[in-house]
Amino acid sequence: MIRIEFYKNGDMLTGFECKGHAGFADSGEDVVCAFISSACYLAANTVTDIIKLDARSSDADGYMSLKINSSPEKAQDILIGLVLHLTELEKDYPKNIKVTITEV
Repeated sequence: MIRIEFYKNGDMLTGFECKGHAGFADSGEDVVCAFISSACYLAANTVTDIIKLDARSSDADGYMSLKINSSPEKAQDILIGLVLHLTELEKDYPKNIKVTITEV
C-alpha cells in the first residue's frame, strides 16, 4: 500500500511524504503507482522549479517527500489539488492508497 501523509500547520499545507508500493500489479506495470508518482512529481517540481519556493524534496524507490520551508501560502492551490486528486484515487483503490493529513 502507498501511504501519503500531508502535513498541515493551521490552515496551511506545508508538504507531504509518500511511502510504499501500491501492489496493484507487477513493478513497471503498476498503473496505480504511476498515477501517484506522476501527481506527486508534478506537485513537487511545480513548487520547487516553477514557483521556486524555499522547499526541499527527495525521492527514492517507494519514497517521495516535499517540505516547504517558507511561504507555503503560495503552494496551497497545488497541494490542495494534490490532496483532492489522491483522495479521489483512494476511493477507487482503497486497498492500494491511504491518504492522511497530520497537524504539525
